[in-house]
Formats: sequence, C-alpha cells, structure tokens
Amino acid sequence: MKNYRAQTLLGFLAFFVARFFEVSTYFLVSEGIDLIDELLDGAPGSATIAEIVLGIVSCVGMRFLFVSYARRAIRRVGIAVSFDLRQMLYKSILRQGPGFFAKISVGDVMTRAIQDISLVHRAIAFGLISVVIMVFAPLFGVSAMLLKSTSLTLLIVPILPVVFIYALRMANEMGRSSREVQEKLSELSSHTQENLSGIRTIQAQVQEDNEVKRFWLTNDDYANAFYDQARITSLMSAWMPFFASVAQLIIILVGGRQVMSGQISIGDLVFFFACLGMLLQPIRMAGMLVMLLQRAAVATGRLYEIYDAEPEVSDRPSGQAPSNIQGAFDLKNVSYTYPGADKPVLRNINIEIAAGESIAIVGRIGCGKSTLLKLFTRMIDTPDASLYIDGHDVNDYPLSQLRQQVSQVLQDSFLFGEPLYSNISYDDPERNLELIWDAAESASLRGSIDDFPMKMHTIVGERGVTLSGGQKQRATLARGLIRDAPVLILDDCFSSVDTKTEEHILSRLKRLRAGKTTILVSHRISTLRHSDRIVVLEAGEIVEIGSHEALLELNGAYAQLERAQTLSDESLAVQG
Repeated sequence: MKNYRAQTLLGFLAFFVARFFEVSTYFLVSEGIDLIDELLDGAPGSATIAEIVLGIVSCVGMRFLFVSYARRAIRRVGIAVSFDLRQMLYKSILRQGPGFFAKISVGDVMTRAIQDISLVHRAIAFGLISVVIMVFAPLFGVSAMLLKSTSLTLLIVPILPVVFIYALRMANEMGRSSREVQEKLSELSSHTQENLSGIRTIQAQVQEDNEVKRFWLTNDDYANAFYDQARITSLMSAWMPFFASVAQLIIILVGGRQVMSGQISIGDLVFFFACLGMLLQPIRMAGMLVMLLQRAAVATGRLYEIYDAEPEVSDRPSGQAPSNIQGAFDLKNVSYTYPGADKPVLRNINIEIAAGESIAIVGRIGCGKSTLLKLFTRMIDTPDASLYIDGHDVNDYPLSQLRQQVSQVLQDSFLFGEPLYSNISYDDPERNLELIWDAAESASLRGSIDDFPMKMHTIVGERGVTLSGGQKQRATLARGLIRDAPVLILDDCFSSVDTKTEEHILSRLKRLRAGKTTILVSHRISTLRHSDRIVVLEAGEIVEIGSHEALLELNGAYAQLERAQTLSDESLAVQG
C-alpha cells in the first residue's frame, strides 16, 4: 500500500468533496420543500424554484463526478495491490525447493493464488470505500442534522455505536468460519488437481466410482463449512435492517411531533430522512466490511505463509566465484540425508571429474543417482567444503549463474502447452529458428517434426500430451542441447527412446560435446558404455569406477548389471 498512498489520498479527498455536495443537495431539497409550502400558503418565497433546481442539479452533477473519480482511484489501488501480491507469490513459489511442495500441495497454492488474493482485492477495493463512507457520512450527516434539530439528532446517533458493537462481536466468529472455508476449499482444489493429473491411472484401475465417493466427502466438508459461514452472514444481514427501522421510527414519531409544534419544518423532516439514508449506508456496510476484513485477514495470513517461507537453497551473501565455469567437479566425502529422513541417501562420495570428461552414473533404483545430480546444481543444499567446481566451493556460485552454465535434461520430460519451438528455446524466446532446428536434429527429433502439419509451430498441449513419450524426451533433450552449456547433465532421459535412435543421439552428442563436461545417468548399459568413466552406486556409495571395458573385466556390480540386462533383452526378443 505504501506505493499507492498518493492515489489513495486523492480518492479519499474526492469522497470528502462528494459528501459535501451530497449534504448540500439535501439542504437544497429541504429548502425547496419549504419554499413550495410557503408558496402554497401564499407567503412570498426567499428564493425561486428555478434557483433551487439549478443548485440541486449542480450539486448532483458535481457529486457524480467526484464519486466516480474516487471509486476509480481506489479500485485501481485494489487492482494494483492484487497484481503485486500475485507477482510476489509467483516469485516466492519459484524460489522454493521440493520440501516446500511436500508441505503445501499444488492445489493449495492455486487456491491461495486465486481465491485468497481475490479476497484481499475485494477487501481493499470495497474496504477503503467503506472506511471513507463510514468516516465522512457520520461527519457530514450528524453535523448537518445538529444544525436542524439537536434533540432529534441526539436520539438517532446512539444507535450507531450499538450497530458497530454488534458487528465487532460477530467478527471473531466470522474469522473462524472464513479460515475453515478457505482451508476446505484448498483441500477440494488439491483433491481435484490430483485426480485430474492422475485421470489415466484412475480409469486404468477402474476407480471412477471410488474417486467420486472420496470427492463427495471432501466436497461435503467444504459445503458444511460454507453453510456455517452463511448462517453467520444471515444473522448479520437480518439485524442491520432492524437497526435502520428503529432510527426511521424515531424520526417519524419525534420528528412528526416537532413539525406539528413548529420546532422544525416539513423540509427539515425530509432532510432528516435523507441524512438518515446517508448514515444508514455505513451501517449496512459495517456487516459486510467486517466479513470482508476477517476473510481478507485469514487470506493474508495464508499468503504470508508462502511469502515468508525461506527457500531451502539460497545464494550466499559473501559468495565469490568466477563468472564462467570450465566444468571440473571435485566431490570430497559427500554425504547427504534428506530432511526428516533417518538414513543418508549418499555416503562418503569421493570423485574428481575433469573438465571436458564424459561421466556416467549407474545403479539400482533408489541408490542415490538423482540426488547426486541435484547436488551439482544445488537443487538441494550442498554441505560446505564438500563439492567444488573449478576449485571453488559450489556454495560460492550464485544460483542463477551456476544453473545457467549447467544445462539439465531431467527425468520428467515436462513440456509447456505452447508451440514446440517455444519449448525447445525456452530459456531464450528470441533465439534464431535455425539454431532450434539444429538442436532438434541433434536430438533426432527433426524427422518427427517434419511429419507434424504445423512443423515447429505445433502446439504440444498441456505437459506435451500430443506427443509420444519418446518425442517428449527428445524435445526436452533438444532444449538442453541448444544452450551449449559447459556442463550437460542427462538424468535418465532416454528411457522412452528406442535403442537405435538412442545410439544415433549418443554418437551426435560425442561430437557436439567434445571438450565439454557431460554427466549421464541411465539404467541402460548401452547408454553408458561410450562414457569416459562409469560410476557405479550401491546404497548411496560408490562401489566401482572405470571405463565400460575395465568394469566388465573387474566382474563386479557393473558386470552383474550388464549380464542381467543382456538376459532381459534376450528374453524380450524371444517373446517378441
């Protein structure tokens, strides 16, 4: 809000002026009624009807202009603040690591990004307007009423604090209800998002009916929370008209007697009803404002749970490292245990990787291969003095600098629902199309692209749904190759590619990556054999290091993997 103080103050000032013209209108209407009454009695009027009508029209017109400006100004503030909140939220989310999303689901984050920010926006836009009205309406209204009849005003004014006290008493209950509604909505969103992501699994396992039942339970919890909130809202809405009716009854009974006794005129009585309408507006708004502020307070708290979340990995303030990476890695007694886990995933990893070397990592599922790769780019926090790049502690490199020079092709072949060329050139949308085609050629994807009606402009759909598994993997490989980074990490990215295509890609990679560091993880022995060295992991420890031929000759863990895969391939060939 600090950035929008000037605009907010201008909006407040415009409302102040608008209230002045509104009260002036009521004065003129009152004078007009009294003038007509005088003329009907045959007495000469102090002003002409035309003058009063002109004054009323002028005041109404000026009020319209100032109210319109004030509402636009304050609504612009609400829109701008919600825009900033979304930007802050998105920026904060992108800084978070895997541990954050283990605690807060994607569906919950989506609810906070849409529903909670929308609540804050409404609270600012409606709330600021309401606050201005609740301040200026009594200020002008009560002052004007005191000029007409002090006694009648003093009978009406005490109703206002009674209303506010009632509204405040309901505030705590509304806050509790709002938090429950928003939490249940987050659960509903998470459930829906998870089921949509796993729709194929649900259908394959014939679990549609069971999932409908599970969804019913979550949906029912949300509906019950909403019913509770509706009950509180109804109570507040029902009592507000009652207080207004009491004030109107006082004006009719007391004001009517004062007219009959000549203490005030008929115009003054009408003036009181008009001012009462102005006073009742903030009274009616009070209940809605309390509800909005309570819901917005809950929403803001939920948003700041994300804003205040510290990223698992961050830049070191005093870190200094060369801007360019050559690609030499030195791991010294590296061990790693995930937060909350009892056993380490990696134990005493010691290995030196020369710049320009091709290294493969192999091992059974769960042996720590992917965790080791995450350390190279600090996707997880790396212990100090355990991993060096070109002789510098990896923690001294700014994250953006490190990750720009280490290109990764991940296990999860994620593609955005955009044209294929945008996915391949994701890190630089302005890249030359010829370079994009070259990267596709290197990933053996060009033949498939030529078969697409829209070629490079083909929209691949959400998560690349229109492509086959092999095409998705080759598209993400092209995205990794186009950067031509000093270090390339390939995390089991050939699992859906046939062996012939894989061999073609690897031969191209050997030429393209000559003199540059390449780190490859795969379950296929055929994928690893061309690497300079192969690292064999078992239960988080290095058990063997050497070339393909040397490890076969050693007849250890690697040789066992090779024999097991050969037997499996032969068995599949016989079955085929």
